[in-house]
Amino acid sequence: MKNYGFIRVAAAVPSVRVADVTFNVQQIISSLRKAEEAQASLVVFPELSVTAYTCADLFAQNLLLEEAEKGVAAIAAATKDCAVAVVVGVPVRINGNLYNCAAVIREGALHGLVPKMYIPNYNEFYEARWFASGADFLEPEAVSYAGFDVLVTPNQLFRLGEATVGVEICEDLWAPIPPSSFHTLAGADIIVNLSASDEVLMKPYYRKRLIANKTSRTGCAYVFCSCGYGESTQDVVFSGTSLIYENGTLMAEGERFSMEPTMILSDVDVEKVHTLRQKDNTFAVVTPDGMRTSDYTKLYSTVDLGDAVDTDFEKAFYRYVEPHPFVPAGDKAEIERRASEITSIQVMGLAKRLQHVGCQTAVIGISGGLDSTLALLVTVMAFDKLGWKREKIIGITMPGFGTTGRTHSNAVDLMKALGVTAREISIVPAVNQHFSDIGQDPSNHDVTYENAQARERTQILMDIANKENGLVVGTGDLSELALGWATYNGDHMSMYGVNAGIPKTLVKYLVRWAALHKFAEKGPGRSAKDILLDIVDTPISPELTPADEKGNIAQKTEDLVGPYELHDFFLYHFFRFGYAPSKVLFLAKKAFLGKESDSNVFVGPEGKACQYTEDDLKKWLRKFYWRFFSQQFKRSCLPDGPKVGSVSLSPRGDWRMPSDAVSALWIDDMK
Repeated sequence: MKNYGFIRVAAAVPSVRVADVTFNVQQIISSLRKAEEAQASLVVFPELSVTAYTCADLFAQNLLLEEAEKGVAAIAAATKDCAVAVVVGVPVRINGNLYNCAAVIREGALHGLVPKMYIPNYNEFYEARWFASGADFLEPEAVSYAGFDVLVTPNQLFRLGEATVGVEICEDLWAPIPPSSFHTLAGADIIVNLSASDEVLMKPYYRKRLIANKTSRTGCAYVFCSCGYGESTQDVVFSGTSLIYENGTLMAEGERFSMEPTMILSDVDVEKVHTLRQKDNTFAVVTPDGMRTSDYTKLYSTVDLGDAVDTDFEKAFYRYVEPHPFVPAGDKAEIERRASEITSIQVMGLAKRLQHVGCQTAVIGISGGLDSTLALLVTVMAFDKLGWKREKIIGITMPGFGTTGRTHSNAVDLMKALGVTAREISIVPAVNQHFSDIGQDPSNHDVTYENAQARERTQILMDIANKENGLVVGTGDLSELALGWATYNGDHMSMYGVNAGIPKTLVKYLVRWAALHKFAEKGPGRSAKDILLDIVDTPISPELTPADEKGNIAQKTEDLVGPYELHDFFLYHFFRFGYAPSKVLFLAKKAFLGKESDSNVFVGPEGKACQYTEDDLKKWLRKFYWRFFSQQFKRSCLPDGPKVGSVSLSPRGDWRMPSDAVSALWIDDMK
C-alpha cells in the first residue's frame, strides 16, 4: 500500500490505579491493541503510566520499582507480534538515582530509555524529591533494564519508517529552551511528550498555544499525551488531555475528563514536514553558539525501529483535508479578521505605488466579472485611505463581441454606485479594423479572434492612463497566472496587479464579503451590495466569443479549463508542499469525493453544489499540470503586485522556473 508520506500516530490515555502496576500494564496493552487495529505506527502513553504519576513517596519503594521494570518487560512481550511502536512512562533507577523515563518499545524489544530533563519543583510539583535530571546522561550510558541492553540519554532519536521521533517529558516542553528544540534541529519530525499536566483554570488554552507555537517554529508534528482518570485527586486533578499538532495546526484532540480510556489518531504528513524545512533555510544557518543546525545530529544517537506499519490510508484517513485552502475559515470574528487583513494588504500595496509614482488617478477596466470587481473595490478602498476623491478612479467598460447585458449593466451600475468616473468605449470598430488589417475572418472564433480583443482593451487602458497621468490597475488573479489563462501582453499586463496573490476561490469570497461588510449601504438606484452579489453569481467568462441565442454567456471558463476550486486546491498542494500528482490526487479524493462512493455532491464556498467523480479529478489535474508548465513564460514577466498568502508566483521571489521546463515527470506520475 502506498503511504503518500503519511504515518499514523496515536495518543492513548488509559485508566490507571495508583501503584497498581499489573492493572496499569493491562490497560496499556489493551490500548496498544486498539492502536494496532487502527493500523497506527506509533502510540504514546502518559508520563509514568506504568505506575501512575501520583505515587509520591511510594517511588522510594523498591517493590514498586521492581514491578515497574517487570511491567515494561510485559509490555515488550505483548508487542512481539505487533508492529506498533510504543512510548510509555516508567520510573527507572540507575546508579543510585531515580529517573522519570520514557521507554521506547517495538516488536518485543526495549529500544531505548529517554530521561526527563527538567524536574519541576514549584507550586504543586515536587518531583525533585524523587527524581534526578536526565542531564546526567547527556553523554549516553548503556544500561540493562527489563532484560534488554539499551542506551539511556535524552539525546537519542528513533527512526520509524520515513519519520524520526524525538521524546520529551512534560515539564521539558515548558522550559525556556525545550529539549525538543534540539531534537528537531537534529532531525526529529515528530516529537512525543509523555505528560502529567494537571488542570487549573485557563491552563488548557495556554497549553495548546504553547504546542502550536512550538510546532510552528520547529516545523514538526507533536503528540502530547497526559494522564487522566485514576490518578490521585488528593491535591490536583488530571483531565487526560491528548493533543496532536502539525506545523501549528491542531490535528486531533481527545475528550478531557473522561472516566473511560481514550485514544486519538492522526495521520501525520512527514513529507510535508520535510518539504517545509527544506524550503526554510533557517534550519541550516549558524546558531548563536556557533553551531550549524546539522551539527546537532552529531550529538545524538539514532535508533532504527524499522519500517512503519503498512497502513491503508485509502480505507481510513485520520486527517481533515480542506477543499478550499485559500478561503478563510473559522468563526465569524476570525473570518472578518482574515478577510480584512487580505484586503488591507492589497490596499496598502496599491496606495504606496500610487504615492510613489506621483499620480492620483487610477485607470481600471471594468467587465462586470469577479476579478475586475475586486480590483475596483481595492482601488476604492485605497483612495479612501489616502483621502483622495473617488472621481479620480476612471473605470472603463469596453463591450466587445461577447459582452452580455448582465455583465454590462453590472459594470455600469457598480461604477455609479461606488461614485467613480465611468467611461464606455466599444472595442468592436477597432477590432474589426484590426481583423481587416491582418486578414482575420471575423467568423473564425479562434485564439486570434479572442486575443485581439484582450489586447485592444489593454491598449485602451494604457493609453488613457498616459493621457490622464494615471496608473493602470491590473485585474488578473493568481489562479489565472497558474493556468496561464491570460492573453500575453493583453490582460496579462498592467502597471500594478492588485490581485496577483489572490486565487479565484478567494476572489469570489472577498467580493461576497465586501458586499456584506464593506459596501452594504443603500443609495439611489441599485445598491453596491446587490450588484456585487449578482456578480458573485455570474458564470466566470472572458466574454470573448458571442453570447448564445438568449443573450447569455456562452463561453464559460470553467467548462474549458476546469473548476477553479479544483485548480486552486491543486495549486496549493503543488506549490506549498511540492507534492507529486499522485498525492495531490489522493488528497483531492479525500476532500471532494464521498467516503462510501467514488462521487459526491460537493458544496463549494459560494454555496453551490458540484458533483465530481475520480475521473473528473484526474482529468482536471492533468489539465492543471499541462497548463502550469506550458504557461510559465507568462509568469516570468509579471507586473508588480503584492504577495498576500503563502502561495505566490512572482518571479522576483516566490517562483522561478525555466519557461521550457519539461512536465513529463509529473504527467507520468499521474499514470
